[in-house]
Amino acid sequence: MVVPMLWSVMHPPARRPSARVRAAGLTAGLLAAALLAAGCGLLSSSHASQAGTRPRGTAASRSASGTPSPRAAPASPASPASACPAVPRRFSCPMRARIARVKRFLRTRPGITGVVLTDRATGAVWRNRYAATPVYMASTSKLAMAITLLLQNRAGVIHLTSDDMATMHQMLHVSSDTAADDLWFKFGASFYTGFFGRIGLTSPLYLHQPGVSGPYWGEMACPADELSRVVNYALDDLPATLRGYLVGELRHVATDQHYGVWGAGPASRPGNKDGWSVEKPGWIINSAGFAGPGARYTLVMMNSLRGQGNYRDGTDTVTQIAAMLFRGHPVAAPTLRATP
Repeated sequence: MVVPMLWSVMHPPARRPSARVRAAGLTAGLLAAALLAAGCGLLSSSHASQAGTRPRGTAASRSASGTPSPRAAPASPASPASACPAVPRRFSCPMRARIARVKRFLRTRPGITGVVLTDRATGAVWRNRYAATPVYMASTSKLAMAITLLLQNRAGVIHLTSDDMATMHQMLHVSSDTAADDLWFKFGASFYTGFFGRIGLTSPLYLHQPGVSGPYWGEMACPADELSRVVNYALDDLPATLRGYLVGELRHVATDQHYGVWGAGPASRPGNKDGWSVEKPGWIINSAGFAGPGARYTLVMMNSLRGQGNYRDGTDTVTQIAAMLFRGHPVAAPTLRATP
């Protein structure tokens, strides 16, 4: 989460301004120009053995053609070959049909939504038309922070104390801005920004935050393509113990993050890091995570409402996408409230 402008009266300390306080002088036009200039696209603990290891291409999880078996893919009646959408290839026919339904659904929703779905078993990837469009990351940047902290601690570059680990838990579990500030300022902006490229966040845009010199976690933008790389790095490249820790955290987030990828439903054992904020383009509602057996699928959704909707519109959009992909049908809209 990132606190909206209307809560800026909380008067945070000058060293750690609330991530929801926005630069009043930054117009929507300037933001668009900055995003283009940044070259960021077109304006874009569980057991480790079960937590997020890449599913193997065995007969139990994948056929010789790369089509998921009924046990590996979300349950759905097989579609007749004649009715199966031709793209995106390498996904099963039922999943292609679900993706087609999501495309139709998104045409009815306010704002824009960048979506990237990856099948880690077959390597199939679906990117929609806005997947390369940078969007404010809101609190999804906390996932990149956590990966950086865990890896740099393991390498001996820093030492995470028990208090630091408790702070990281709060940053991931309830998406605490205060916790993110504590960890950002303790180790310094360059500690994170110099490492982000190694985990897939290769061209983030850092926007000015009043009272902060240099980049700030609460004022970052990137496309869904890059955030997807971060999620897949966590599942594919983290050492098993670190992966198990992070997957466990994301599977047990507090109720304020029970939307987006969470809409996949309990049978898919989803995990996610969500983000929500009010920016110059209006509400931003993001969700990044995984679902399916062995965290088989990763899903990233970055929704910029562009003044055309509110928090409930955004959380409903990203939740229904996950529900249609993994359950095969829409679900009741989330009844959550945006929390500070």
